[in-house]
Amino acid sequence: MTPLVVALNLSLCFCGLALMALSLDRHHRDVFGARVPAGRALPLRLGGWIAILGSLAAAMLVEGANFGPIQWIGALTGAGLAVVLILSYRPAWLRFAVFASLPMAALSLLLSLQS
Repeated sequence: MTPLVVALNLSLCFCGLALMALSLDRHHRDVFGARVPAGRALPLRLGGWIAILGSLAAAMLVEGANFGPIQWIGALTGAGLAVVLILSYRPAWLRFAVFASLPMAALSLLLSLQS
C-alpha cells in the first residue's frame, strides 16, 4: 500500500462524494445559497460517479484485485466521513474542499506514475 495511491483514492472519493452531495437541493442550498439549477444536477452526479469509479480503477490497478477493493472501501469510508463532517459543521467550506481535492488527485497521480 503506497501513500500516493491512498492520497489519490481519498481525494477522488472525496471529490466524487462531494459532487454527489452537491447534486441534492438541500446540500447545494447549504453551500451556495440556492437550489440546484435545472441542468446542473445530472453533470454533478455523473462527475461524482466518474471520480468514484476512477478511484476504484486506480486502487485495483496499483494494489491488484485482492487488496484494491479493500483499500478503496476504506478510502470511500474516510472520504464520506469528511464530506459529512464538512456539510454538518461548515457547509460553505465544501466548495473550496472540492476544488482543492482535484489538484491533490492530479499531483498524487503524477507522483505515483513517476515512482
